[in-house]
Amino acid sequence: MFKYPIFLNLQGRKAVVIGAGSVGARKAQVLTETGARVVVVAPHFDPAFSVIANRANVEVVQSRYSKEYLAGAVLAIAATNDPDLNRQIYADCQQLEVLCNVVDVPELCDFFVPAVVQRGPLQIAVSTDGNCPAYAGHVRRKLEELFTEAHGRFVEDLEVLRRRLIEVVPDANRRKAMMGQLVGDESLEYYIGQGAKAWKARADLWIANHDV
Repeated sequence: MFKYPIFLNLQGRKAVVIGAGSVGARKAQVLTETGARVVVVAPHFDPAFSVIANRANVEVVQSRYSKEYLAGAVLAIAATNDPDLNRQIYADCQQLEVLCNVVDVPELCDFFVPAVVQRGPLQIAVSTDGNCPAYAGHVRRKLEELFTEAHGRFVEDLEVLRRRLIEVVPDANRRKAMMGQLVGDESLEYYIGQGAKAWKARADLWIANHDV
């Protein structure tokens, strides 16, 4: 079945990780970086959790799993080494309408966590629909060679120009056509080759000459 790909804003929202081994630590660390309120539930914690345990948006609950910890959560990740417990967590999530991911068990997942290339505001997510996460990681590594930090800075500077276009060009179709040129390969090559300052000056002049 086709999955609906989204980038979910978890800022200030509750996300629960059940299980505190090395896998749970990795899942929790990524969630903390989204600004989510991360609740980690486990009777024992891997030393890897020391990296995030004291962060303001992390709550560590040293306890056996209980359904009550899912209350109010947007999503939950089951990362325990107990298959029966993982199935129970999934069943509880279905009842409470909490999105659930049971690590390495695709049939018990409402969502899959993709392999991600992060370049500033530019994010490229790769998924194999849970079939082979290792291949998603392989594709991610290839994309990391193609997309550099310069691409991320390019996106940030494009946003400034996009706002200016909205202000000075009232016609939506014209704005779209102009933005299409600004995001093109020639524009990016100039940005990387000549630098951001020269690119901005050229773009400003180009926009001024096309102003209405």
